[in-house]
Amino acid sequence: MIYKIFITLLLISTKSYTSEHIDYLDQRGMTKLLGPGTYLRCSNFLADPNAKTYELSYKRTSTMPLSPFAGEYKPTFLPEIAWAGSKQVFTMDVLNENVNDGNQGTQMDALGHFGYTDKIWTGDGKADLSSLKYFGEFKGKQVKPSPESPLKKLGIETVPPIITTAIFLDVRKHIFNGRAMQAGEYVTVDHIKETIKKSSLSDRGILPGDIILINTGWSDNYQDPDELGVYYSKAPGVSYNLVKYLSNKKVVGVGLDTWGVDTFADEDEYGPERSQNPIGIANPAHHHFLTQAGVHTLENFNLKGLANDNVELSCVIILPLMTEGSSGSPIRPVAIGLPTSS
Repeated sequence: MIYKIFITLLLISTKSYTSEHIDYLDQRGMTKLLGPGTYLRCSNFLADPNAKTYELSYKRTSTMPLSPFAGEYKPTFLPEIAWAGSKQVFTMDVLNENVNDGNQGTQMDALGHFGYTDKIWTGDGKADLSSLKYFGEFKGKQVKPSPESPLKKLGIETVPPIITTAIFLDVRKHIFNGRAMQAGEYVTVDHIKETIKKSSLSDRGILPGDIILINTGWSDNYQDPDELGVYYSKAPGVSYNLVKYLSNKKVVGVGLDTWGVDTFADEDEYGPERSQNPIGIANPAHHHFLTQAGVHTLENFNLKGLANDNVELSCVIILPLMTEGSSGSPIRPVAIGLPTSS
């Protein structure tokens, strides 16, 4: 009975959300697949008394591993503030200047996070952005009219609440026999197919509207406090052929237990799959997912709970902040699924 009430409320909220945000439909990719169908796929997990809720995010602290692209993250906690003429006292905290809060910690990228031009910029002089394009063939000036402007198209506020099924693919377990993947290694199409074959997902497979979560084991390097500084220095990632494969499956988002989804390493550490990358594209996963397929990239996911309990299928809820014009958002994703024996 409870889950029927829940689904009814979701359907009502979906109609309300769609009607209030109809202008965003031309700025969405695979999130157009979200709605009653994906909510219904979640309902059994939400109603099952044996289901468990898994936090997929890390705590946000000043000592967590920090992105080198997003500034320092230094929250300041203010003293208690008494309200004049009242018995009440309130507390507040503030963030430092020049921090990109949306790209620190567990977060997701808006489709406007990456664009591309017709020609390669060598790094000399000023980049020519006259041919700049984004997802949906939006031109550069349509998305960002001036260097100081927020995103006028494809910002994080255009992303609807993500409520759908999540596929957990533990390549560390099924492909690498428990070994954490190393920097420069790629998760391939064959890895994903073999992982699904060895899991309880062999009959179901990947459905349109799914979220894909891939456990590489790189999060073994996640420390708080980040004393060694290894986590953000390099990372394994997904091969370009896998990016295209998952995009063709029409998934809504792809997340790893890494900071970038793409692969980052020293030149002599990259696997042979690097040869698949398009010429002139430094971050092929971000490029294809965000600018070509409309698939959101999900970063810094904490997948240890799902791995420990062997939760291969769950309901995931991801709610980005409606920060107008931002290219990303901090998130607190949760998965609701059934622990099983491995």
